[in-house]
Amino acid sequence: MTHKNDFSRRKFLSAVAATSFAAAVSQSFPTYGKLGNTSGKLAALGGSPIRTNKAIGPKWPYVNEKMVENIVSTTKSGIWSRIQKKGGNVDTFETEFAALIGANHSVGTGSGTQALSTCVEALGIGPGDEVITSPYTDMGTISSILTSRALPVMVDLDPDSYQLDPDEIEKRINKNTKAIMPVHIMGMPANMERIKAIAKKHNLRVIEDSCQAPFSRYQGKAIGTIGDLGCFSFQASKAIACGEGGAVVGNDTALMDQCFTVQNRGASKEGRNETIGPKYRMNEFEAAILLGQLPSAKERFEIRNKNADYINAQLKGFPGLVPQKRYEGTESASYYHYALTYHKEHFDGADRSKFLKAVNAEGIGFGSYIRKGLHREPWIQHILGLDGFKTMYSEARLKEYQEGMNLPNCDRICDETLVSIWGSGTLLGSKNDMDDIVNAIMKVYDNRAQLKSL
Repeated sequence: MTHKNDFSRRKFLSAVAATSFAAAVSQSFPTYGKLGNTSGKLAALGGSPIRTNKAIGPKWPYVNEKMVENIVSTTKSGIWSRIQKKGGNVDTFETEFAALIGANHSVGTGSGTQALSTCVEALGIGPGDEVITSPYTDMGTISSILTSRALPVMVDLDPDSYQLDPDEIEKRINKNTKAIMPVHIMGMPANMERIKAIAKKHNLRVIEDSCQAPFSRYQGKAIGTIGDLGCFSFQASKAIACGEGGAVVGNDTALMDQCFTVQNRGASKEGRNETIGPKYRMNEFEAAILLGQLPSAKERFEIRNKNADYINAQLKGFPGLVPQKRYEGTESASYYHYALTYHKEHFDGADRSKFLKAVNAEGIGFGSYIRKGLHREPWIQHILGLDGFKTMYSEARLKEYQEGMNLPNCDRICDETLVSIWGSGTLLGSKNDMDDIVNAIMKVYDNRAQLKSL
Protein backbone atom coordinates (compact mmCIF):
# COMPACT_ATOMS: atom_id res chain seq x y z
CA MET A 1 0.00 0.00 0.00
CA THR A 2 1.37 3.41 -0.90
CA HIS A 3 1.09 6.28 1.57
CA LYS A 4 0.93 9.62 -0.12
CA ASN A 5 -1.01 12.83 -0.31
CA ASP A 6 -3.34 12.24 -3.21
CA PHE A 7 -4.51 15.84 -3.29
CA SER A 8 -1.95 17.00 -5.83
CA ARG A 9 -1.43 20.48 -7.24
CA ARG A 10 -2.99 19.32 -10.49
CA LYS A 11 -6.12 18.10 -8.68
CA PHE A 12 -6.29 21.33 -6.74
CA LEU A 13 -6.16 23.45 -9.89
CA SER A 14 -8.87 21.38 -11.55
CA ALA A 15 -11.07 21.60 -8.48
CA VAL A 16 -11.16 25.35 -7.97
CA ALA A 17 -13.71 27.43 -9.81
CA ALA A 18 -12.59 29.33 -12.90
CA THR A 19 -13.12 32.65 -11.19
CA SER A 20 -10.56 31.80 -8.53
CA PHE A 21 -8.03 30.19 -10.87
CA ALA A 22 -5.67 33.14 -11.04
CA ALA A 23 -5.59 33.53 -7.28
CA ALA A 24 -5.04 29.78 -6.81
CA VAL A 25 -2.09 29.49 -9.16
CA SER A 26 -0.38 32.50 -7.65
CA GLN A 27 0.26 30.55 -4.43
CA SER A 28 2.32 27.45 -3.85
CA PHE A 29 0.10 24.62 -2.70
CA PRO A 30 1.12 23.09 0.64
CA THR A 31 1.88 19.44 1.19
CA TYR A 32 -0.35 17.51 3.58
CA GLY A 33 0.69 14.96 6.12
CA LYS A 34 1.08 11.30 5.18
CA LEU A 35 -2.29 9.87 4.19
CA GLY A 36 -3.40 6.33 3.53
CA ASN A 37 -4.82 4.97 0.30
CA THR A 38 -8.10 6.80 -0.25
CA SER A 39 -9.00 5.34 -3.63
CA GLY A 40 -11.85 2.93 -4.31
CA LYS A 41 -15.59 2.82 -3.88
CA LEU A 42 -17.19 4.90 -1.12
CA ALA A 43 -18.39 2.82 1.82
CA ALA A 44 -21.85 4.35 1.42
CA LEU A 45 -21.98 2.62 -1.98
CA GLY A 46 -20.67 -0.72 -0.79
CA GLY A 47 -16.92 -0.10 -0.54
CA SER A 48 -14.71 -0.87 2.45
CA PRO A 49 -14.84 1.86 5.12
CA ILE A 50 -11.75 3.68 6.37
CA ARG A 51 -12.72 2.75 9.92
CA THR A 52 -14.76 -0.18 11.13
CA ASN A 53 -14.46 0.62 14.85
CA LYS A 54 -16.33 3.90 14.83
CA ALA A 55 -15.66 4.99 18.40
CA ILE A 56 -12.78 7.47 18.65
CA GLY A 57 -11.33 8.48 21.99
CA PRO A 58 -12.18 7.27 25.49
CA LYS A 59 -15.61 6.43 26.80
CA TRP A 60 -17.41 9.59 27.84
CA PRO A 61 -18.13 11.20 30.29
CA TYR A 62 -14.61 10.99 31.66
CA VAL A 63 -14.35 8.91 34.86
CA ASN A 64 -11.41 8.21 37.15
CA GLU A 65 -11.10 6.53 40.53
CA LYS A 66 -10.78 9.81 42.39
CA MET A 67 -14.19 10.89 41.13
CA VAL A 68 -15.71 7.61 42.36
CA GLU A 69 -13.98 7.93 45.73
CA ASN A 70 -15.26 11.49 46.09
CA ILE A 71 -18.85 10.44 45.43
CA VAL A 72 -18.64 7.59 47.94
CA SER A 73 -17.10 9.77 50.65
CA THR A 74 -19.64 12.55 50.02
CA THR A 75 -22.50 10.06 50.25
CA LYS A 76 -21.20 8.68 53.54
CA SER A 77 -20.56 12.13 55.00
CA GLY A 78 -24.20 13.20 54.81
CA ILE A 79 -23.04 16.64 53.69
CA TRP A 80 -24.98 16.87 50.42
CA SER A 81 -25.78 20.59 50.25
CA ARG A 82 -23.26 23.41 50.35
CA ILE A 83 -25.19 25.18 53.10
CA GLN A 84 -24.52 22.30 55.50
CA LYS A 85 -20.81 23.01 55.82
CA LYS A 86 -18.46 25.83 55.02
CA GLY A 87 -15.37 24.67 53.19
CA GLY A 88 -17.16 21.69 51.64
CA ASN A 89 -16.91 20.39 48.11
CA VAL A 90 -18.60 23.35 46.41
CA ASP A 91 -16.51 25.92 48.26
CA THR A 92 -13.36 24.00 47.40
CA PHE A 93 -14.38 23.61 43.77
CA GLU A 94 -15.08 27.33 43.41
CA THR A 95 -11.61 28.18 44.71
CA GLU A 96 -9.83 25.61 42.53
CA PHE A 97 -11.81 26.36 39.39
CA ALA A 98 -11.23 30.11 39.67
CA ALA A 99 -7.50 29.46 40.03
CA LEU A 100 -7.43 27.12 37.01
CA ILE A 101 -9.31 29.60 34.81
CA GLY A 102 -7.32 32.56 36.08
CA ALA A 103 -10.14 34.51 37.72
CA ASN A 104 -10.33 36.02 41.19
CA HIS A 105 -13.68 34.45 42.04
CA SER A 106 -16.04 31.65 41.02
CA VAL A 107 -19.62 30.77 41.99
CA GLY A 108 -20.94 27.26 41.29
CA THR A 109 -24.43 26.77 39.85
CA GLY A 110 -26.62 23.87 38.81
CA SER A 111 -26.03 24.37 35.05
CA GLY A 112 -24.46 26.67 32.49
CA THR A 113 -27.89 28.12 31.76
CA GLN A 114 -28.29 28.94 35.46
CA ALA A 115 -24.87 30.59 35.44
CA LEU A 116 -25.89 32.84 32.55
CA SER A 117 -29.25 33.61 34.16
CA THR A 118 -27.46 34.52 37.40
CA CYS A 119 -25.31 37.02 35.53
CA VAL A 120 -28.23 38.69 33.76
CA GLU A 121 -30.05 39.16 37.06
CA ALA A 122 -26.94 40.21 38.98
CA LEU A 123 -26.30 42.98 36.44
CA GLY A 124 -29.78 44.38 37.01
CA ILE A 125 -31.05 43.53 33.53
CA GLY A 126 -34.81 43.06 33.45
CA PRO A 127 -38.16 43.98 31.87
CA GLY A 128 -37.80 46.48 29.02
CA ASP A 129 -34.07 45.80 28.62
CA GLU A 130 -32.36 44.11 25.69
CA VAL A 131 -29.34 41.82 25.41
CA ILE A 132 -27.58 41.18 22.10
CA THR A 133 -26.55 37.60 21.51
CA SER A 134 -26.13 34.83 18.95
CA PRO A 135 -28.82 32.77 17.21
CA TYR A 136 -26.31 29.93 16.81
CA THR A 137 -26.23 28.49 20.30
CA ASP A 138 -28.03 26.33 22.81
CA MET A 139 -31.46 27.55 23.89
CA GLY A 140 -30.00 28.04 27.37
CA THR A 141 -28.34 31.25 26.16
CA ILE A 142 -31.70 32.69 25.15
CA SER A 143 -33.49 31.25 28.18
CA SER A 144 -31.10 33.02 30.54
CA ILE A 145 -32.20 36.37 29.13
CA LEU A 146 -35.91 35.56 28.95
CA THR A 147 -35.92 34.40 32.57
CA SER A 148 -35.33 38.02 33.62
CA ARG A 149 -38.00 39.12 31.10
CA ALA A 150 -35.45 40.92 28.99
CA LEU A 151 -35.43 40.70 25.20
CA PRO A 152 -32.75 38.52 23.51
CA VAL A 153 -31.77 40.36 20.33
CA MET A 154 -30.10 37.95 17.92
CA VAL A 155 -27.74 39.25 15.26
CA ASP A 156 -26.12 37.59 12.28
CA LEU A 157 -22.81 35.75 12.26
CA ASP A 158 -19.45 35.85 10.61
CA PRO A 159 -19.86 32.99 8.10
CA ASP A 160 -16.40 31.51 8.74
CA SER A 161 -16.14 31.74 12.55
CA TYR A 162 -19.84 31.09 13.31
CA GLN A 163 -19.51 33.86 15.92
CA LEU A 164 -21.30 37.18 16.36
CA ASP A 165 -20.40 39.64 13.60
CA PRO A 166 -19.33 42.85 15.41
CA ASP A 167 -20.63 45.02 12.56
CA GLU A 168 -24.07 43.46 12.99
CA ILE A 169 -23.94 44.04 16.74
CA GLU A 170 -23.58 47.79 16.30
CA LYS A 171 -26.59 47.91 13.97
CA ARG A 172 -28.87 46.47 16.69
CA ILE A 173 -27.87 48.65 19.65
CA ASN A 174 -30.58 51.00 20.91
CA LYS A 175 -31.39 52.93 24.09
CA ASN A 176 -32.69 49.77 25.76
CA THR A 177 -29.61 47.64 25.06
CA LYS A 178 -27.86 46.79 28.31
CA ALA A 179 -25.42 44.01 27.46
CA ILE A 180 -23.77 41.83 24.84
CA MET A 181 -23.63 38.07 25.38
CA PRO A 182 -21.09 36.61 22.93
CA VAL A 183 -21.05 32.82 22.61
CA HIS A 184 -17.65 31.16 22.20
CA ILE A 185 -19.17 28.51 19.99
CA MET A 186 -17.32 25.19 19.71
CA GLY A 187 -14.98 26.50 22.43
CA MET A 188 -13.33 28.88 19.94
CA PRO A 189 -12.89 32.49 21.15
CA ALA A 190 -15.17 35.11 19.61
CA ASN A 191 -13.85 38.45 18.37
CA MET A 192 -13.57 39.85 21.89
CA GLU A 193 -11.34 42.77 20.90
CA ARG A 194 -14.11 44.23 18.73
CA ILE A 195 -16.90 43.24 21.10
CA LYS A 196 -15.19 44.86 24.09
CA ALA A 197 -14.58 48.03 22.08
CA ILE A 198 -18.25 48.21 21.08
CA ALA A 199 -19.35 47.62 24.67
CA LYS A 200 -17.07 50.39 25.91
CA LYS A 201 -18.29 52.80 23.24
CA HIS A 202 -21.95 52.23 24.14
CA ASN A 203 -21.51 51.67 27.90
CA LEU A 204 -22.69 48.06 27.77
CA ARG A 205 -21.87 45.08 29.95
CA VAL A 206 -20.38 41.89 28.51
CA ILE A 207 -21.44 38.42 29.69
CA GLU A 208 -19.31 35.73 28.08
CA ASP A 209 -21.15 32.53 27.27
CA SER A 210 -18.03 30.42 27.73
CA CYS A 211 -20.02 27.25 28.39
CA GLN A 212 -18.09 25.38 25.68
CA ALA A 213 -14.76 27.10 26.26
CA PRO A 214 -12.96 26.23 29.53
CA PHE A 215 -9.23 27.08 29.34
CA SER A 216 -9.46 28.69 25.88
CA ARG A 217 -7.16 31.69 25.61
CA TYR A 218 -7.32 34.89 23.58
CA GLN A 219 -4.77 37.71 23.48
CA GLY A 220 -3.11 36.59 26.70
CA LYS A 221 -6.34 36.17 28.66
CA ALA A 222 -8.52 33.24 29.57
CA ILE A 223 -11.93 33.14 27.92
CA GLY A 224 -14.49 33.96 30.58
CA THR A 225 -12.28 36.62 32.18
CA ILE A 226 -12.38 39.20 29.36
CA GLY A 227 -15.94 40.48 29.86
CA ASP A 228 -17.62 41.57 33.07
CA LEU A 229 -18.59 37.97 33.83
CA GLY A 230 -17.99 34.56 32.27
CA CYS A 231 -20.06 31.39 32.42
CA PHE A 232 -19.21 27.70 32.05
CA SER A 233 -21.20 24.49 31.70
CA PHE A 234 -20.39 21.04 33.10
CA GLN A 235 -23.16 19.14 31.30
CA ALA A 236 -22.33 15.52 30.50
CA SER A 237 -20.99 16.15 26.97
CA LYS A 238 -18.71 19.02 28.00
CA ALA A 239 -14.91 18.89 28.40
CA ILE A 240 -15.34 19.11 32.19
CA ALA A 241 -18.51 17.24 33.12
CA CYS A 242 -20.65 16.29 36.09
CA GLY A 243 -23.98 15.57 34.37
CA GLU A 244 -25.25 19.09 34.89
CA GLY A 245 -23.56 21.98 36.66
CA GLY A 246 -22.11 25.37 35.87
CA ALA A 247 -20.06 28.24 37.17
CA VAL A 248 -19.74 32.02 36.96
CA VAL A 249 -16.28 33.56 37.08
CA GLY A 250 -15.20 37.16 37.48
CA ASN A 251 -12.69 39.56 38.98
CA ASP A 252 -15.05 42.19 40.43
CA THR A 253 -15.57 41.16 44.06
CA ALA A 254 -18.79 43.13 44.58
CA LEU A 255 -20.32 41.85 41.35
CA MET A 256 -19.38 38.26 42.14
CA ASP A 257 -20.89 38.64 45.61
CA GLN A 258 -24.08 39.73 43.87
CA CYS A 259 -23.91 36.64 41.68
CA PHE A 260 -23.66 34.49 44.80
CA THR A 261 -26.68 36.25 46.31
CA VAL A 262 -28.80 35.85 43.18
CA GLN A 263 -28.14 32.11 42.81
CA ASN A 264 -28.72 31.62 46.54
CA ARG A 265 -32.43 32.59 46.16
CA GLY A 266 -31.63 36.18 47.05
CA ALA A 267 -29.71 35.50 50.28
CA SER A 268 -26.23 36.97 50.67
CA LYS A 269 -23.21 35.21 52.16
CA GLU A 270 -24.02 37.05 55.39
CA GLY A 271 -27.46 35.43 55.46
CA ARG A 272 -29.47 38.54 54.61
CA ASN A 273 -32.39 38.11 52.20
CA GLU A 274 -31.52 40.97 49.88
CA THR A 275 -32.83 40.56 46.36
CA ILE A 276 -34.74 38.53 43.79
CA GLY A 277 -33.15 35.21 43.00
CA PRO A 278 -33.88 31.56 42.23
CA LYS A 279 -32.16 28.65 43.90
CA TYR A 280 -29.38 27.78 41.46
CA ARG A 281 -26.95 26.28 43.95
CA MET A 282 -24.48 23.60 42.89
CA ASN A 283 -24.75 20.55 45.16
CA GLU A 284 -21.95 18.67 46.89
CA PHE A 285 -22.18 15.65 44.58
CA GLU A 286 -21.65 17.74 41.44
CA ALA A 287 -18.66 19.41 43.05
CA ALA A 288 -17.28 16.03 44.18
CA ILE A 289 -17.24 14.75 40.60
CA LEU A 290 -15.68 17.97 39.32
CA LEU A 291 -12.97 18.02 41.98
CA GLY A 292 -11.92 14.52 40.98
CA GLN A 293 -11.19 15.54 37.40
CA LEU A 294 -9.88 19.10 37.71
CA PRO A 295 -6.24 18.11 38.32
CA SER A 296 -6.03 16.46 34.88
CA ALA A 297 -8.51 18.66 32.96
CA LYS A 298 -5.86 20.91 31.45
CA GLU A 299 -3.89 17.90 30.26
CA ARG A 300 -6.91 16.74 28.26
CA PHE A 301 -7.37 20.30 26.98
CA GLU A 302 -3.81 20.27 25.64
CA ILE A 303 -4.35 16.90 23.93
CA ARG A 304 -7.44 18.24 22.15
CA ASN A 305 -5.51 21.26 20.93
CA LYS A 306 -2.62 19.10 19.76
CA ASN A 307 -4.94 16.80 17.83
CA ALA A 308 -6.93 19.68 16.34
CA ASP A 309 -3.69 21.35 15.25
CA TYR A 310 -2.61 18.07 13.65
CA ILE A 311 -5.83 17.77 11.64
CA ASN A 312 -5.55 21.43 10.64
CA ALA A 313 -2.02 20.81 9.39
CA GLN A 314 -3.14 17.83 7.30
CA LEU A 315 -5.93 19.86 5.73
CA LYS A 316 -3.96 23.07 5.30
CA GLY A 317 -4.81 24.64 1.97
CA PHE A 318 -7.53 22.10 1.18
CA PRO A 319 -10.37 24.23 -0.21
CA GLY A 320 -13.16 21.71 0.28
CA LEU A 321 -13.22 21.88 4.09
CA VAL A 322 -11.84 24.90 5.92
CA PRO A 323 -11.41 24.80 9.74
CA GLN A 324 -13.32 27.29 11.87
CA LYS A 325 -11.84 30.77 11.59
CA ARG A 326 -9.60 31.88 14.44
CA TYR A 327 -9.50 35.57 15.28
CA GLU A 328 -6.13 37.27 15.63
CA GLY A 329 -4.77 36.62 19.09
CA THR A 330 -6.51 33.27 19.56
CA GLU A 331 -4.03 31.07 21.41
CA SER A 332 -6.08 27.94 22.04
CA ALA A 333 -9.61 26.56 21.97
CA SER A 334 -11.54 24.01 24.00
CA TYR A 335 -12.91 22.22 20.93
CA TYR A 336 -16.28 21.16 22.27
CA HIS A 337 -16.74 20.49 18.57
CA TYR A 338 -14.12 20.51 15.85
CA ALA A 339 -15.87 22.43 13.07
CA LEU A 340 -15.20 23.18 9.42
CA THR A 341 -16.91 25.03 6.58
CA TYR A 342 -17.96 22.78 3.70
CA HIS A 343 -17.50 24.15 0.18
CA LYS A 344 -19.61 22.02 -2.11
CA GLU A 345 -18.08 23.52 -5.27
CA HIS A 346 -14.98 21.46 -4.50
CA PHE A 347 -17.03 18.27 -4.14
CA ASP A 348 -18.55 18.43 -7.64
CA GLY A 349 -21.46 20.45 -6.29
CA ALA A 350 -22.66 17.74 -3.90
CA ASP A 351 -24.63 19.26 -1.06
CA ARG A 352 -23.55 18.82 2.54
CA SER A 353 -25.99 16.00 3.26
CA LYS A 354 -24.29 13.79 0.68
CA PHE A 355 -20.85 14.52 2.11
CA LEU A 356 -22.07 13.72 5.63
CA LYS A 357 -23.68 10.48 4.49
CA ALA A 358 -20.45 9.46 2.79
CA VAL A 359 -18.03 10.36 5.57
CA ASN A 360 -20.21 8.72 8.22
CA ALA A 361 -20.26 5.52 6.19
CA GLU A 362 -16.45 5.63 6.30
CA GLY A 363 -16.74 5.37 10.10
CA ILE A 364 -16.24 9.02 11.06
CA GLY A 365 -19.12 10.70 12.88
CA PHE A 366 -19.40 14.15 11.35
CA GLY A 367 -22.69 16.03 11.65
CA SER A 368 -24.21 19.44 11.08
CA TYR A 369 -24.39 20.32 14.82
CA ILE A 370 -27.08 23.02 15.32
CA ARG A 371 -29.64 22.31 12.64
CA LYS A 372 -31.73 25.45 13.00
CA GLY A 373 -30.82 28.90 14.26
CA LEU A 374 -32.83 30.01 17.28
CA HIS A 375 -34.34 32.85 15.24
CA ARG A 376 -36.35 30.16 13.42
CA GLU A 377 -37.77 28.44 16.49
CA PRO A 378 -41.32 28.82 17.93
CA TRP A 379 -40.31 30.51 21.20
CA ILE A 380 -40.33 33.85 19.39
CA GLN A 381 -44.02 33.67 18.52
CA HIS A 382 -44.68 32.49 22.06
CA ILE A 383 -43.12 35.51 23.74
CA LEU A 384 -44.63 37.92 21.20
CA GLY A 385 -48.05 36.64 22.25
CA LEU A 386 -47.49 37.04 25.98
CA ASP A 387 -49.25 39.93 27.71
CA GLY A 388 -46.12 40.64 29.73
CA PHE A 389 -43.95 41.27 26.69
CA LYS A 390 -46.71 43.33 25.06
CA THR A 391 -46.71 45.48 28.19
CA MET A 392 -42.92 45.79 28.51
CA TYR A 393 -42.21 46.48 24.83
CA SER A 394 -44.09 48.70 22.42
CA GLU A 395 -46.06 47.25 19.52
CA ALA A 396 -43.65 48.94 17.13
CA ARG A 397 -40.63 47.43 18.88
CA LEU A 398 -42.05 43.92 18.85
CA LYS A 399 -42.89 44.24 15.16
CA GLU A 400 -39.36 45.45 14.47
CA TYR A 401 -38.02 42.59 16.56
CA GLN A 402 -39.93 40.01 14.52
CA GLU A 403 -38.81 41.60 11.26
CA GLY A 404 -35.20 41.39 12.44
CA MET A 405 -35.13 37.60 12.17
CA ASN A 406 -33.58 37.67 8.70
CA LEU A 407 -30.14 36.26 9.49
CA PRO A 408 -28.87 34.77 6.22
CA ASN A 409 -25.35 33.87 7.37
CA CYS A 410 -26.70 31.86 10.27
CA ASP A 411 -29.19 30.15 7.95
CA ARG A 412 -26.45 29.18 5.52
CA ILE A 413 -24.24 27.84 8.32
CA CYS A 414 -27.09 25.70 9.63
CA ASP A 415 -28.47 24.56 6.29
CA GLU A 416 -25.45 24.25 4.03
CA THR A 417 -21.92 24.83 5.23
CA LEU A 418 -20.99 23.75 8.75
CA VAL A 419 -19.79 20.23 9.49
CA SER A 420 -18.36 19.18 12.83
CA ILE A 421 -17.31 16.29 14.96
CA TRP A 422 -17.81 16.27 18.74
CA GLY A 423 -14.51 17.06 20.39
CA SER A 424 -14.65 16.44 24.14
CA GLY A 425 -13.93 12.73 23.78
CA THR A 426 -13.07 12.36 20.08
CA LEU A 427 -10.10 14.72 20.15
CA LEU A 428 -8.54 12.65 22.93
CA GLY A 429 -7.93 9.89 20.41
CA SER A 430 -4.58 8.73 19.06
CA LYS A 431 -2.65 10.08 16.08
CA ASN A 432 -3.89 7.08 14.11
CA ASP A 433 -7.45 8.08 14.99
CA MET A 434 -6.79 11.58 13.68
CA ASP A 435 -5.32 10.09 10.50
CA ASP A 436 -8.54 8.12 10.05
CA ILE A 437 -10.52 11.38 10.24
CA VAL A 438 -8.32 12.96 7.58
CA ASN A 439 -8.30 9.83 5.41
CA ALA A 440 -12.11 9.62 5.51
CA ILE A 441 -12.39 13.24 4.39
CA MET A 442 -9.88 12.74 1.60
CA LYS A 443 -11.46 9.48 0.47
CA VAL A 444 -14.77 11.25 0.03
CA TYR A 445 -13.00 14.05 -1.82
CA ASP A 446 -11.00 11.71 -4.07
CA ASN A 447 -14.20 9.87 -4.94
CA ARG A 448 -16.45 12.91 -5.04
CA ALA A 449 -17.84 11.96 -8.44
CA GLN A 450 -19.60 9.09 -6.64
CA LEU A 451 -21.50 11.47 -4.34
CA LYS A 452 -24.17 12.06 -7.00
CA SER A 453 -25.20 8.43 -6.57
CA LEU A 454 -26.07 8.84 -2.88
